[in-house]
Amino acid sequence: MSRLNNCLENKKYNGIPIWFMRQAGRYLPEFIEIRKKNQDFLKLCFNQDLSTQISLQPLKRFDLDAVILFSDILVIPFGLGQNVQFEKGFGPKLEKVNLEKIIKTDKKDFLNKVSPVYEIIKKIKKKININEKSIIGFVGAPWTLLLYMINQQSPKRNFEIEKIIKDQELVKNLLKKLEEIICLHIEKQIEAGATVIQIFDSWAGLLPKKELSRYCFEPNLNIVNFVKSKKTSVICFPKDIGKEYLEFYNIVKPSCLSIDYNIDPKWVVNNFNNLPIQGGLDPKILLTDKENIKKNVEKYLEVFKDYPYIFNLGHGVLPETKPETIRFIIEIVRNS
Repeated sequence: MSRLNNCLENKKYNGIPIWFMRQAGRYLPEFIEIRKKNQDFLKLCFNQDLSTQISLQPLKRFDLDAVILFSDILVIPFGLGQNVQFEKGFGPKLEKVNLEKIIKTDKKDFLNKVSPVYEIIKKIKKKININEKSIIGFVGAPWTLLLYMINQQSPKRNFEIEKIIKDQELVKNLLKKLEEIICLHIEKQIEAGATVIQIFDSWAGLLPKKELSRYCFEPNLNIVNFVKSKKTSVICFPKDIGKEYLEFYNIVKPSCLSIDYNIDPKWVVNNFNNLPIQGGLDPKILLTDKENIKKNVEKYLEVFKDYPYIFNLGHGVLPETKPETIRFIIEIVRNS
């Protein structure tokens, strides 16, 4: 069993597993070369040979414990018939939600559009030793996907919660459809060879406290229960919900919680009852000097000593990060 799966399933922490969110992609020169020749991002996500190659690029360079599938959370809206485009310097642009079209999209239609994703996982599985490396499949959580779908762009640029949730009928029907399709997408990733699933609720932090239960806790709970029914470990990342991480843990009960960089790791160790924890380090620290990087990495290693912990960041690797910095961090973790 891989080191990562052992930590998740058996809470064993002899040798800390390490991987990085966004480890495949924008900071690696070999990815940038591929990207230059493949301007259409979604098309690249569905290109089986190239996406397999991109997923495996970090493992060729670094001693990591997992491959994460190179894909995007927005393949789900795309599979449901909502046009999605990625514009350089802007990010995703989605067409206006057509609820009728989305509701009418049956499982077969969805799978026809996104099936290359599962083929990519199968190809990855053939290239690695599953007993040594985990394969991480992933999805966006219902709230985060709903937000992109209704907002039609990243909420970083434009966001008013009242506009997102004002049409309660639309929201209710969309959430229900998303849960069903997310579970289908997870099931197919597991069947293809994913040994761990991560659920990204990247915009959970935009929810007012009173709305967390309805839009974050309950949908994540339903999906976590589905993943568990498939005898697969599931990592949840409800980013930026602060102390509500504890409520999330008590309700959702994932196999592991991925924490963001605003969470005090000592508070986590004291409150999360030996639940495996992942991440925490601010990705911006990777842009500073070696001494500062080492000090911050060692802080997390010290806090989580004798605790089931997966080393990762509190969000994805930034594009400006030097590959040598990733190698430097891996060496610190391996020698700890």
